[in-house]
Amino acid sequence: MTGHITLRPWSAQPQHAGIWRVGIDHPGKLNAMSRAMWVALRETLQAVNARSDVRCLVVQGEGAAFCAGGDIAEYPGFRFDEAQLTHFHESEVWGGLQALLDCPVPVVAAIRGACMGAGVEISSCCDLRVATEDAKFGAPIARLGFPMAPRELELVGREVGSMVARRMLLEAAVFSAAEMAQHGFLGPVVAAEQLDAVVQDTAEKVAALSPLAARLNKQAMRSLAQGGVPAVVQPYAYADDAEHREGIHAFLEKRKPQF
Repeated sequence: MTGHITLRPWSAQPQHAGIWRVGIDHPGKLNAMSRAMWVALRETLQAVNARSDVRCLVVQGEGAAFCAGGDIAEYPGFRFDEAQLTHFHESEVWGGLQALLDCPVPVVAAIRGACMGAGVEISSCCDLRVATEDAKFGAPIARLGFPMAPRELELVGREVGSMVARRMLLEAAVFSAAEMAQHGFLGPVVAAEQLDAVVQDTAEKVAALSPLAARLNKQAMRSLAQGGVPAVVQPYAYADDAEHREGIHAFLEKRKPQF
């Protein structure tokens, strides 16, 4: 069993139209990412990114964990060869992460239990993060004798903060959800039984807003996060867009906008 990535609507309820869920599923291994799962993550996100009916995406691990890292049982088969190791990190792993970063709609991470290594990297690609009180975060890969790949480290360091990343990697520190929230990595930290309800409420709020505004905001924020200026092509081309007109007119008419 190499694990798999699933994609489905959040629910069949009409009010949840536009909310989709990506599931990380590797039974018996706390959803550790296998090589096949990284490839499947890229392919799944590419399929999501090509759809026009998605307004919000939720990424969630199945069962009691978000993602406990990589599938270490596979490592002896490729990690000791430089060419294969390069392909793994630069094509398979980064291909999945980049596809998630490229998702044009807001992405919400629903995190419970272990969020280690690959789990931290995947959640770092998400725009909003909700975690349970028992969630744990870290990347103790120095215990396995290797560093974090450069692009993965840049991503994680940017999102968790430099000092947290240093402690994760240099002392194998593991952080609680409360600590990660204090460092600004997480939004709400909730009881385990509340996770789905809080994530659903978050996704509903996102999906009810203007999809155009969400996509343009994501483009601008992604550029800023990478150290540049907002690189939105023709940033005011939305002036005559129907969503723009609807939002302004709905406010003036004191009614709820219909996006």
